[in-house]
Amino acid sequence: MRTATFFDGEGWREGVVLIDDDGRMLLRDEPSASRIPRLDGVIVGGFTDHHVHLQLVEHELLAQSRLGRVVDLGGDPGVVASYADAARFVSLRSLNDRDGELRSPREERSDETKRATRIEYAGAFLTPVGGYPSDRDWAPAGSVREIVNEASSTSSAADAVAEMADAGASCIKIASNRTAGPVFDDIVFRAIVEAASAHGLPVVAHAEGRGEAQRVARLGAATLAHAPFTERLDDEEIAEQAASVTWISTLAIHGGADLHVALDNVRRFHAACGRVLYGTDMGNGPTPVDLNPLELAALRDAGLDGPALRGALAPRDPRDPASVLLLLPHRDADPTHARRLTAADLEA
Repeated sequence: MRTATFFDGEGWREGVVLIDDDGRMLLRDEPSASRIPRLDGVIVGGFTDHHVHLQLVEHELLAQSRLGRVVDLGGDPGVVASYADAARFVSLRSLNDRDGELRSPREERSDETKRATRIEYAGAFLTPVGGYPSDRDWAPAGSVREIVNEASSTSSAADAVAEMADAGASCIKIASNRTAGPVFDDIVFRAIVEAASAHGLPVVAHAEGRGEAQRVARLGAATLAHAPFTERLDDEEIAEQAASVTWISTLAIHGGADLHVALDNVRRFHAACGRVLYGTDMGNGPTPVDLNPLELAALRDAGLDGPALRGALAPRDPRDPASVLLLLPHRDADPTHARRLTAADLEA
C-alpha cells in the first residue's frame, strides 16, 4: 500500500493505491495515514487516442501500451466490435476470476499488465457512392458504407446511421474529402447529423478540401477528425470553429506545407479557446500502437503544454477498477515518461 497523488480527469487529488484481498491493484480516493509510505511519483489513468484505425495495426499491442482508451474512426463495425468485446472480457477477467477459480494475489499481480485498453468506434466511413475512401487499397472490406448522394436518399442515410448504432458505435464518421471524390450535399449531410442525433451519437467529419472544414461545422459536425490542413482558416473562421467544433490533432501524419498550415491553424484555434484532442490517425503510415512522441511534440509546437496537453490526452479516471494505471515522475512530467504501474512499485 502507498499513498499517492493522482489525476482524476479534472484535477489532482490524494488517495491510496493498494492490492486488495483478491490481488487487484486499486486506487481509492480516501484520506491517507501518515504512517503509510508515499509512492514515488504520481498516478494518471491511461491516455486517449481519439483517432485510430485498429484494422491497420497490430491492435494486440494495445495491451502493453499507455493508452487507456482509443476511438476507431473507420473500420468494419463487426470486426472492431469484436476487438472491443475481447478487451472488455480481458478487463473483467483480470478483475474477477479465471475459469471459475479465484486468482491468488500472486497470479493477479502478474496479470496487472493485461488491464485492457477500452475501445470505442464509429463503425464504417459514411461516404457518397464513389467517395473517399471507397477507392483506397488500405480500406478494409466492410469499412466503407456508401450512400446515394441525393436529396431523396435521406431515409438511406438514416438506415446507415442505424446500422452503425446497432453495431455499438459511439459516434458516426462522415468522409467529406473534396480533393478525392464526391462529398455529400448539404441535405444528405444534415440528414446524417439528424439521424445520428436521434441515436445520441455525435458526428466526426473528415473534412478535406477548400471550404470543407467550415461547411461541415455549419452542417452540424461536432468534431473534425483532422485539424484543418488543406487551407489556412482566417481568424474569424477560427473563432467560429472554436465556438462550435472540437478538433482531433493528427498533426504528425503531415509534412511540408500541410504540416505548416495545420500547426498554424491549431495554434490560433487553441489560443481562441478551441478544444483540441490528441489523436494520431494510428495506422496511417508506421505509427506506434502507443503514445506517439511525434504527435506530442507537434502539439507542443502548437502551444499545448502542461494542463492543455494533459486535457488533450484525456486520461481516464484511475479510480475506475478497469483503468490502466500509469506512473509519472511528477505532475508536469512529459507523458512519454509514463509507464504502467506494477505491484512491484508498491513493494519497493
